[in-house]
Amino acid sequence: MYRELVAWYPLLDPVAEHEEEAECFAAALRGVLGPGNGSLLEIGAGAGNNAVFLKRHFACTLSDIAEPMLSLSRAQNPECEHVAGDMRKLRLDRTFDAVLIHDAITYMTSEADLRLAIDSAWRHTRPGGAALLAPDLYREGFEASSGLISGCDGELGLEAVEWTWDPDPSDTVYRVDFAFLLRRGVDVRAVHETHLEGLFPRRTWVEVAAGVGFETDWIERPIGGGETDHVLLCRRPR
Repeated sequence: MYRELVAWYPLLDPVAEHEEEAECFAAALRGVLGPGNGSLLEIGAGAGNNAVFLKRHFACTLSDIAEPMLSLSRAQNPECEHVAGDMRKLRLDRTFDAVLIHDAITYMTSEADLRLAIDSAWRHTRPGGAALLAPDLYREGFEASSGLISGCDGELGLEAVEWTWDPDPSDTVYRVDFAFLLRRGVDVRAVHETHLEGLFPRRTWVEVAAGVGFETDWIERPIGGGETDHVLLCRRPR
């Protein structure tokens, strides 16, 4: 999805679906930082869909481990700085007013890796600044689910099934299986991908963030259909 299949990624994750959430993030960060322009680092920025809207409010630097995804982001965010890097090891030797780690943080499947990623956020947040951690799911309330995804853009088409399930509730990993039908012109192929993602209780998120030095609060974010869930707003003390 993030490398060989990257041409189909905009059909899987349309940029327009990020606007409401990104504006929520900007408002939450501005609530800490106050008005005015500032700098933001998104770690695990992927195709840069959040930045399309966040760059209205911040000068954005975007980092991701997958170079093909950064290429998508450069195309739609040419004014933003782009840096390749693993969120567990990222060291830019400077700080930002705000840091965001969106759903890419769900690829941290152990508490040790989660701590490394959140420590990277801490290191890049200036004193008095704020970070947002926005995973997809928490251990509390986890339920298996499935859904259909469909997209078409001229030459390319996509039909997909997404199946989220937890083969072992005693560990910190859940599984997302994708079955893709991918069309280029009149040629269609089938691809199966499995993604292993981290599943932690909210208490763990708070404890790990506090352990690196953040002060934390849960805030609501919109997830579509008038529904909300919660993400972790982290403040770095002055």
